[in-house]
Amino acid sequence: MQKKYLQLNDIDAYKTSFTLSNYVWDVIIKWDTFAKRTVGEQFVTAMDSVSANIAEGFGRYSKKDKIKFYRYSSGSLKECFDWNQKSKVRKLLSEEEYIHIFGELQKLPKEVNQLIQFTNQKLSI
Repeated sequence: MQKKYLQLNDIDAYKTSFTLSNYVWDVIIKWDTFAKRTVGEQFVTAMDSVSANIAEGFGRYSKKDKIKFYRYSSGSLKECFDWNQKSKVRKLLSEEEYIHIFGELQKLPKEVNQLIQFTNQKLSI
């Protein structure tokens, strides 16, 4: 039997954050220039950073290095909650967009923490 190695696309936190970052992009790209330059760029950057840091951590060799990037991802995630809330208050998101983004963001802390726990338990170095 051939051993199956974990792939980036097997990681729930990566799949959720990657899909959500593209959803956020599709919403923000339609905003006016001022909204895009102020809130939009920061929101997209933070959202992209969640999946990007998971990918970078996944590509690292040591457990400590991997977890460092997963924690960066967690920090960017907290920033996304803030940008989502600001976008709602400033009437840049529809109620449906806000609810969808918030719902997906709520899944991610647990998924990222599970990834950190898995890495801590399964890797020896």
